[in-house]
Amino acid sequence: MDYTEERIYLAAHYMIENGTTVRDTAKAIKSSKSTVHKDVTTRLARCNPALAAQVRRILDTNKAERHIRGGKATCEKYKRLKDGRD
Repeated sequence: MDYTEERIYLAAHYMIENGTTVRDTAKAIKSSKSTVHKDVTTRLARCNPALAAQVRRILDTNKAERHIRGGKATCEKYKRLKDGRD
């Protein structure tokens, strides 16, 4: 198994075990989010379609929830500004 394949499986397993976003997975495995996204959406499907399907479910969940995370982040930002912490 070459480095790229190892990275693909590392990212996929990390996402499945932790239910993380592409961004959080990228930080954890010290790779770019673009690379992780390409690995788990395109390259993994060629290597292991069953594993790719598991990751796809997590990606779909994250996509469905992203507006909630964004709203929470914005709310926290304005709370910090109001409290004078930024």
